[in-house]
Amino acid sequence: MQRAIANPESLHWHSWAALAPGPSLLVLGAVHGNEVCGAHAVVRAIDDLTHGRLVLTRGRLTLVPVANPLAFRNNTREGERNLNRRFLPRGDPQDYEDRITRRLAPLLAQHDALLDLHSFHTPGDPFAMVGPRDNPGPREPFARAAEEMALARALGAQQVVEGWLEVYDRAALARGELPGDEGIGTNEYMRSQGGYAVTIECGQHEDPEAIEVAQQAIHGALAHLGLAHVPAPARFSGPAARLTEVVLRRSPRDRLARDWHSFDAVDAGDVIAWRADGTPVIAQREGCVLFPHPEADVGREWFYLAEADAAA
Repeated sequence: MQRAIANPESLHWHSWAALAPGPSLLVLGAVHGNEVCGAHAVVRAIDDLTHGRLVLTRGRLTLVPVANPLAFRNNTREGERNLNRRFLPRGDPQDYEDRITRRLAPLLAQHDALLDLHSFHTPGDPFAMVGPRDNPGPREPFARAAEEMALARALGAQQVVEGWLEVYDRAALARGELPGDEGIGTNEYMRSQGGYAVTIECGQHEDPEAIEVAQQAIHGALAHLGLAHVPAPARFSGPAARLTEVVLRRSPRDRLARDWHSFDAVDAGDVIAWRADGTPVIAQREGCVLFPHPEADVGREWFYLAEADAAA
């Protein structure tokens, strides 16, 4: 099986342009270096395209196996900082991820849609993530929410989560910070350039099945956009989960009340966690837990809460 490799001193990507016009899709793997499923799935797709097992029939496709080569080489989430929390090009790069952003940002701006392949800490089912609803607001104005949701539903994951940046901004306020560049990742930058973007969380980091999920997502995006004749995975037709709250870890002695997995259901009044002083953290409404991170650093996101959004 083809596997991804990376050199921290360079980025590489592969592009195909069909003679028939159509939309342009960019696929990123390993924005976080220890989330390797996307990188390996992208390498498979490159090999399939190179050897004719997969044929681009219209539009344009660019595949980036490893978006953060230093982190990928070290098998760590980040090289010098989190690439997906301040993805904004600057003329005077201050760190490794700034240098990466300066190269990748123009590539994002040249495409209509972005598929960003990730994985997560704890066991759980794959899910796709979308951004805000259409809005003219100053923080994340957007006018392509319907296209973004349609792409998210086409990737094979049987869950969709919406509303990332709004809730992430609440985490910044909880830390005593003003929302700003922190929280702007690849998807947010893509939307700021007139495109739309979906992240798919393909499974637990170490689960080999996550590579299959990532490969299925690539095929789902190609089929949905009409870029290639590939079998399409089953579409997700249920309600999306809208993020409502983020809870920060305040002490290394804070502990979760159980071994939570993403999408585990909670009822109003359920105890989700315990603070170091014995104070319970209680769900205020019916919903589910997302992104539980039992060993989160103090002051960082410990878990999120979401509720069903039938309107989406």
